[in-house]
Amino acid sequence: MPRRKRIYLPGMSYHLVQRGNNREACFRAPEDFQNYLDLWREKSRRYEVAVHAYCLMNNHVHFVVSCADSTAISNTMKDVGSRYARHFNVCYERTGTLWEGRHRSSLIDTDNYLLTCYRYVELNPVRAGIVASPALYAWSSYRCNAWGDASWLTPHPVYDALGGDDVHRRVSYRALFEQTFERGALDLIRVAAHYSQPVGDENFRRTLSTRFNIAFGYLAHGRPRRPAP
Repeated sequence: MPRRKRIYLPGMSYHLVQRGNNREACFRAPEDFQNYLDLWREKSRRYEVAVHAYCLMNNHVHFVVSCADSTAISNTMKDVGSRYARHFNVCYERTGTLWEGRHRSSLIDTDNYLLTCYRYVELNPVRAGIVASPALYAWSSYRCNAWGDASWLTPHPVYDALGGDDVHRRVSYRALFEQTFERGALDLIRVAAHYSQPVGDENFRRTLSTRFNIAFGYLAHGRPRRPAP
């Protein structure tokens, strides 16, 4: 069955997810995480992909990005993924694929869900029980967005609107993480990521379909089913 063509709309924001093959570890040491981030910094600049938030977990990665060109995200993911896989295979004397197929992408309803996606991504290690606070995890963008740690990220205009200056933006951003993550929003982002569907309500989906002639197909409700063992 032919794969659905991947369509990226310039100027829009996306939640990207890529998992290790068979959900196995794709990072084994701090140097692996850093190598992957270095590649992202290099390739995102080359292809003009603005990175707003990210989190690298042991066996998968999350990014919130915007693109300036319809091919920019695909090119970035392809180059980073292949370069990093070569690094990983050489370092650990292995062969074969590292990633579980193509990355998944969800177009975000920026006005209503962009900062929710930031929180979803940066809270991954907390939900996984790795750390008690996102500030304690080294491989996410939280400390940049919340505390101003030096970074190569590009602030999104929605993030900039949190305050009149950097100090007030960071205070407002940290306050978002004091709120309980709504179950409905959590399930929406998870399901959207699993099926590469938009993060937004039905009206948002219909507007996109009409305006850009994009067929999104069916978006199942509830949590995605776990793969069969």
